[in-house]
Amino acid sequence: MSPPSPPPPRPKSAEATKQAMLAAARRRFLEESYESVSLREIARDVGVDVALVSRYCGSKEGLFREVVRGTRKKDIFPPDLPAEEMAGYLARLFFSEADDANENVERLLIILRSASSPAASGVVSEALRKDVLLPFAERIGGTNPEQRASTCMAVWMGMTIMRTVMAVKPVCDHSPQIEAKLQALFEAALSEPQRQG
Repeated sequence: MSPPSPPPPRPKSAEATKQAMLAAARRRFLEESYESVSLREIARDVGVDVALVSRYCGSKEGLFREVVRGTRKKDIFPPDLPAEEMAGYLARLFFSEADDANENVERLLIILRSASSPAASGVVSEALRKDVLLPFAERIGGTNPEQRASTCMAVWMGMTIMRTVMAVKPVCDHSPQIEAKLQALFEAALSEPQRQG
């Protein structure tokens, strides 16, 4: 068995080193659970001393938090998207091959792989609420917006698990029927409760 190849040369800037650490951590958390990943392994992947990882990223929990939150700060919806088109937009986005859609799928897989860890689940819950649910709820407004946003994301995550983790064939196919059903689910999740007469 040949020895592992050395890590590629990287620029000497602190920011480049930190980004290399985050990329290595992301790869590790995609393959292993939170409990199984060590800062020492991440340092070895990057070719630095483990103390440098701690210095730049803090604890393993802090590093995991940065990986889960990601670098993308883009809004969930385009700013000019009308409220009545949100469900259709989400249904189309579900089948998108764009880089940010793939990044979100990877983030979900990291979350699922580490869901049993109390430390990781706390980080995930915090990131999901701050980065997704609260901005989503603020955007849709109306009655019980956080509840409606949470229900919508539950549909999204459940479908994503069926498609990417379990590879359930009918959900993997991008057919007009599946997209229409998905849009109907999002519409139901986003709808405001009917007032009792």
